Amino acid sequence: MAVVSTSPAHISDSGPGSGSGSAPAAPAALSAREPRVPAEQLVAEMVPPPRFDQVRFATYLPDPRQPSQAEAVTALDGFAATLDSGAASGRKRWFRRGAKDTAPAGPRGVYLDGGYGVGKTHLLASLWHAAPAAPERKAFGTFVELTNLVGALGFQQTVRTLGGHQLLCIDEFELDDPGDTVLVSTLLARLVERGVALAATSNTLPGKLGEGRFAAADFLREIQGLSARFRTLRIDGEDYRHRGLPEAPKPSTDDEVTRAAYTTPGACLDDFPALLEHLATVHPSRYGALVRDVRAVCLTDVAPVPDQSTALRLVVLADRLYDREIPVLASGVPFDELFSEDMLRGGYRKKYFRAISRLTALARDAKGLAAGG
Repeated sequence: MAVVSTSPAHISDSGPGSGSGSAPAAPAALSAREPRVPAEQLVAEMVPPPRFDQVRFATYLPDPRQPSQAEAVTALDGFAATLDSGAASGRKRWFRRGAKDTAPAGPRGVYLDGGYGVGKTHLLASLWHAAPAAPERKAFGTFVELTNLVGALGFQQTVRTLGGHQLLCIDEFELDDPGDTVLVSTLLARLVERGVALAATSNTLPGKLGEGRFAAADFLREIQGLSARFRTLRIDGEDYRHRGLPEAPKPSTDDEVTRAAYTTPGACLDDFPALLEHLATVHPSRYGALVRDVRAVCLTDVAPVPDQSTALRLVVLADRLYDREIPVLASGVPFDELFSEDMLRGGYRKKYFRAISRLTALARDAKGLAAGG
């Protein structure tokens, strides 16, 4: 685990009477934390998140009503078996083709396409675990984390660093602006030249990336070129987080949230509008460090987010909380009212629906906190 430097005052805030026994210590606040992660640690931290530490192909339970799920497991297991644990080379055998030892001219990656909650990240993490290479020679991160890595290291250094890897897994692959289209397409092309195998998940087919987000014909060539690098595996099914589960719990009261924060070890307590303001001062690459060692997030006065920039930062925070299985107890509006109708119809709608799904799951996990359990 990489070391994150923060001011002690930002890690634990003491309330009145702390240390005297006269009153419980006040919970910390995420909005008081200012995490800093050295750039050189970013690559070392590109591993499956804690939620997926123990997942394997054998622990994925395909829905018998959705044959594409079992087919995806078989295809990925076979893909992992073809990966060479030796030095990176453009001559690797990414897909077995009889007795041939030369690399095929076709796709050198797999692309998992499916809706929310069908287990794509489970399968992607299982592929990372199954790949026959040391952890330092395979990387796992979200699309946002990958673009943040380029921002921190620079393009050429990122190519040199990841170019010696056996496998790069990219979760939630989305192209939200033309700049990212060119950046990631070029990066992956350079990595493929160095023999790096690619795997990605997304809710959009590769050939449809960018559709509805920007109408620029100049970038269609970049999108189509990126699509050609992947073999697409479709995974059908409904969101497992909603299968047979009750409706999302109603928001708690401010008093219930505050009481839970004071009685739950490791909990943080934040006013939602203040937290949104603080997120604007923290680079999204540090949101994981922001919630490190937090056992529960308690939020008061949750309200619809005011603008798209704020909404996108909240999406990244929701992803980091979900990755780490941190329950979220909140008062105010329910999570399915966070984003406006315009946002849910716009180019980033898939991100917003993912955030709603994940925050709802975390709210269910927090039900026991409000009940004092």
